[in-house]
Amino acid sequence: MAFREYKIGARMFGLAFGTSMFITLYMPAVDIANVSVTATGLHRQLSFGRMGGFGYEDPLLTGVNKPVSVILKTDPKSGSPMEATRAYVYEAGVPFPNGLRHPRILGKGPGELSASKGKIAESSETTGAVFVVREVEMNGEMVPYIENATAVRGWNPSDTMQKVSEADRFQIGKGKIMFVREGCWWCHTLLPEETQDWQYFGAPPMLGDFNGENPTAFGSDRKAPDLTHVGSRNSSREWMTLHFFNPRMVQPHSIMPRYDYLWGDVDANGNKINYSAWYASYDEYSAGKRVYPPEVPEPAKDSEARSLIDFVLNLK
Repeated sequence: MAFREYKIGARMFGLAFGTSMFITLYMPAVDIANVSVTATGLHRQLSFGRMGGFGYEDPLLTGVNKPVSVILKTDPKSGSPMEATRAYVYEAGVPFPNGLRHPRILGKGPGELSASKGKIAESSETTGAVFVVREVEMNGEMVPYIENATAVRGWNPSDTMQKVSEADRFQIGKGKIMFVREGCWWCHTLLPEETQDWQYFGAPPMLGDFNGENPTAFGSDRKAPDLTHVGSRNSSREWMTLHFFNPRMVQPHSIMPRYDYLWGDVDANGNKINYSAWYASYDEYSAGKRVYPPEVPEPAKDSEARSLIDFVLNLK
């Protein structure tokens, strides 16, 4: 009898906690499962790959086992010129995103079309595949779906990569890993929230934009601009290169840290980067002893800096 009140209180607390967790976790999951993926959502998951953050496949967050996003201007099978098409190349062994592993999360229309017209069930992680995003009209609406271009068009990963120039290759999936690992989401959000945000940063994303993405990187505290549509606001790769190497080159009062170490040891031409000499020249420029700042090295194609810039410019 002496502890009856405590027992009732503990049970009431457990009931309240369980109910709140049910509302917080289960009900949104059911809601999301009933939402069809958008074309943006398909492009995002195909460019990011299975995991866009920490996971057992890449515990050190180095960006391994990621697809390559490409712009095709030549048909990989026939060699004939074609309209520029964005494709996603999964080399053998690169894990597929969740939408390919579990098509039901794509929603009824996109999931069924991806299976019937897109033939995604015929794709294999063992041999690799090439995917594109297509759209067809259903009931007066354009419905997106994933096409396994390897099965439908005969595009295999190796031939596809041979037909693409270096300028048309983008390491977006690896770049998102850099975005998460370097803590960019500590200051930048990927979710404009209030109407004032929409006026400045652009429209907020739709729920279907995140089907199959794992994890999202919304961020929780904004000390810097939202980046949801930054690739549309500023598409200059040159500006982004300066900004990441030393933010003070483009915004003198920026509090953003330098990310010059993501360049590695050599630049795009294979020349060793002399960081000490560069910053000595930059200090002279800051002190007014020289008219022009030193040239920022162009990041090598396999550098972490190149991947991070690819990811940020992809945010449209």
